[in-house]
Amino acid sequence: MPVLYYVRHGETVWNAEGRLQGQQDSALSATGRTQAVKCAAILTELLARDGKTPADPAYVSSPLGRARAMMDALRAALGLAPDPYGIEPRLAEIAFGRWEGLTLADIMAREPAALTVREHDKWNFLPPGGESYAQVAARVGEWYGELARDSVVTAHGGTARALIAHLGIMPPEQAANSDVAQGVVYVFEGKNVARYG
Repeated sequence: MPVLYYVRHGETVWNAEGRLQGQQDSALSATGRTQAVKCAAILTELLARDGKTPADPAYVSSPLGRARAMMDALRAALGLAPDPYGIEPRLAEIAFGRWEGLTLADIMAREPAALTVREHDKWNFLPPGGESYAQVAARVGEWYGELARDSVVTAHGGTARALIAHLGIMPPEQAANSDVAQGVVYVFEGKNVARYG
């Protein structure tokens, strides 16, 4: 399989407030914009290590605004033109349904039983009006199976967790609870992932 240079979008205003974003959007914070520049520097080093220039791989983003803002900032810092890059709907973040925009404390106050169920089986849990990690893994896995060339991707924590499980890097429940940091670059090569930054 091609090499995948995976970048989670930088910190957003809602991230800083501890709110679930799902498929809603919030602007990158000042920290998030700084993280984009940092990720561009990491990418430059990784691509050079692999004998590539920033112009060599394909570039693909989730359709959500925060991932596209991250891609725009990355490309600018890499010295690339703003366009063209691909937009892939299957890379959109896991949908949290009516929980989007809420903090975990908000959800605990409103729906404590549902939150308890989620903590016991995060992989298969369906938020009200949302989707499960298992469903996200199906769409992300389908996209990954179609990759034809090395690619730089800007997407989300949830889609990264789904891909980690899809590739068998971690068992599903462990992947659903794994940390996917901002301001770093993950390199997926076959059944392995490495973190840089």
